[in-house]
Amino acid sequence: MSTVNILVKKQKLALIAGPTASGKSDLAVRLALAMQAQGRTAVIINADSAQVYADLAVLSARPLEAEMQGVPHRLFGAWDGAQACSAADWADAAKAEIAQAHAEGALPILVGGTGLYIRTLLDGIAPVPPIDPDVRAVVRALPVAEAYQALQREDPARATALAPADGARIARALEVIRSTGQSLAEWQQQLHGGIGDTVDLHPAILMPERSWLYERCDRRFAQMWQAGAIDEVRALLSRQLDPDLPVMRAIGVPEIRDFLEGTVSEAESISAGQQATRRYAKRQYTWLRHQPPAAWPRVTYENSIDSAKIAMLFQI
Repeated sequence: MSTVNILVKKQKLALIAGPTASGKSDLAVRLALAMQAQGRTAVIINADSAQVYADLAVLSARPLEAEMQGVPHRLFGAWDGAQACSAADWADAAKAEIAQAHAEGALPILVGGTGLYIRTLLDGIAPVPPIDPDVRAVVRALPVAEAYQALQREDPARATALAPADGARIARALEVIRSTGQSLAEWQQQLHGGIGDTVDLHPAILMPERSWLYERCDRRFAQMWQAGAIDEVRALLSRQLDPDLPVMRAIGVPEIRDFLEGTVSEAESISAGQQATRRYAKRQYTWLRHQPPAAWPRVTYENSIDSAKIAMLFQI
């Protein structure tokens, strides 16, 4: 008796990744509208770690209702700032939204620049067990320089890969090896739960000319200042949330907090916010250039992307 192998056709998933202020959201809407023009439907799913928070509508540059142009948007403002959204939390929610879109016959379009989110969704997550609370307390109490020296002794490979001032990642690597006896790299070799092999992925990475991107970052932060960012941060501060929560460390929040507390001037606060945005864009640019598979198209441009190229970019 012969065995017949039945091949299941993979469902399509579009991905638009790029640094902040690169025009991802606009391109996602235009792609969705192009699909509609063909009699098909699409759903845009957020993959940006700031835009998940309801408290950061302005500072995360969350698309306005008019900018959405009637296209369904998911996981934008879906988390309250009091609840940290981990990469695993987001990936679980994104999987559900992607499955729902496929069930409805719609194309899910992921859009964002948070590399950890994208990697967790597609490749899976390391099954690191819960960290011993006592270990975490000791590690988090260490000055960054001291924690880095400890990591150099206990996990030199990871220490080499991190900047000496990257306190959050240094603490995470140190608490993992101390609590579990295995390095973060060893855990990451056991990834599970990714959907990359189960979907027909159509990615595009936006890589705009850097001087144009940085100028756009500066202009956008200045516009945020005028569009309600100060009130947004004031409302966050009034909630007296844990300062270590991601929403409290989001770009623009510490810089505007300093202004509200009177420690810097308006001009200094705006300049600091612009600088923080440029630095973040630079980190995203570097990650997107080197980390995703080389086969993923990198789209370079000096201002905006021609709408006529959308179909050519994705060939969906």
